[in-house]
Amino acid sequence: MRASLSLLLLTLYVSGGLATSKLGKAIDAALEGINTSLNKYRLLAIREKIHAMKNEIVAEITLSPEQQAVLEENMQSVTPIHKDHVNPEGDSINEINGRSEISELLYQGDIVLTDDQVEEVVEEVEGKSRGKRQAYRDRTYPNSLWSKGVTFSFGNASSKVQSVFKKGAMEWQRDTCINFYEGNAPERVEVIVEDGCWSYVGNLHKKQPLSLGRGCESIGTAAHEIGHALGLFHTHSRHDRDSFIQLNTQNIKPDWLDQFHKETPSTNENYGITYDYGSIMHYGASSATFNGKPSMVPFDTKYTETLGSPFVSFYELLMLNTHYDCLGGFMKLGYEAEDCMHSNTETDSDKCKGQANRCKMGGFPHPRDCSRCICPSGYGGQYCDQRPSGCGKVVSATPKYEILRDIVGDRSAGTTEREDFVKCNYWITAPAGKQIDVRIVSFSKGVAVDGCSYAGVEIKTHKDQRLTGYRFCAPEDAGITLRSSSNVVPVITYN
Repeated sequence: MRASLSLLLLTLYVSGGLATSKLGKAIDAALEGINTSLNKYRLLAIREKIHAMKNEIVAEITLSPEQQAVLEENMQSVTPIHKDHVNPEGDSINEINGRSEISELLYQGDIVLTDDQVEEVVEEVEGKSRGKRQAYRDRTYPNSLWSKGVTFSFGNASSKVQSVFKKGAMEWQRDTCINFYEGNAPERVEVIVEDGCWSYVGNLHKKQPLSLGRGCESIGTAAHEIGHALGLFHTHSRHDRDSFIQLNTQNIKPDWLDQFHKETPSTNENYGITYDYGSIMHYGASSATFNGKPSMVPFDTKYTETLGSPFVSFYELLMLNTHYDCLGGFMKLGYEAEDCMHSNTETDSDKCKGQANRCKMGGFPHPRDCSRCICPSGYGGQYCDQRPSGCGKVVSATPKYEILRDIVGDRSAGTTEREDFVKCNYWITAPAGKQIDVRIVSFSKGVAVDGCSYAGVEIKTHKDQRLTGYRFCAPEDAGITLRSSSNVVPVITYN
């Protein structure tokens, strides 16, 4: 499959600055058809326990008249898109799990809760909780961390599942201090193939299953579920989510309303890191919809297609590095100096001192090698001040529109999906003090799904370049124009 894109580039010579009661019966009737080694009746009891608080949760997520008016106004600026169906099993975790009914048994569609975690959710709704999470910092933290790395094994996993899991694990290992090891230690993640894509959250200190069932065989899906196992909950359940998205409850399946419970400031630890629409732990805009219309609407509506990303975001890497204390002291978590892959034995807090200032564009020192930086998407080099290597180029914008055409993918592959993405990085540049207009002229058909998870273009025009840029993947996006905050615009195409 290949995707084509055309952009218009213009330098602007302006100054810068700028179910209710019947739910249990419905699920119970479907239990026998669900293929899972989990205790289905325990899951049902948990689901009904949370569902029993539906009135409180619905009251929490119901918009005021003023908020509803803002939502209706924002919906006017959401580009109507005809969604494609690429994967017969579903194009998102929510769709895949919905087809097998397993999502009805899980928390927020793909999470298996322990009994203690269930009690924390109940206390949270009742306003009594004392724990903290998005990075899951519960009452037992740091015991919930994989302080000596993550051991994993494969149960009935196919070679395809084994491959995407290993690559999904590498998405986290590559830019954190967390190592993954294949083995049969008593404390490990066992990758299995059952109905749906799901995981526990955090380290249970015993063998814990993680399922990548039919339809879940992608690196992005594996990385999402591994994110849960490492201790991450969903981005759209953050306590501050209402400052970034609105729930359109009119489009949400009635029996799913209680699944959109959000956390509170007393239970949600985000380490001061802002909300990122491009988080791999964020569900897509139409998750749990019954009519195909958005269930979640970003206040910045140009981000609608970005929700449901297949890529780990820069801010998620920063959050997990912070959560695991990768940037300032592995030793107290049980790491050995050689685990850090450094050439000397200084502690990380000493080693990285003064290194952060060398990282440009908001990058931060790499926990495995403080002499280089982890960079936001669209930036590369040792200090994040270069265009990433590989395909793409630097293009100069001019006072008149110029056209950039890009085709990413294998012409001969047809609709055959590869495991790995091909990415090309462009930099659109203008003289200092100028801004750039980027307009989408056209985009090929066939890959318009939540999160642009098969192919798309990311355009970074924000002042904060650490944020994921706007992503687009539909023909209906033609005509969208973005104006930069600086004289450099990274444009990332992928397939």
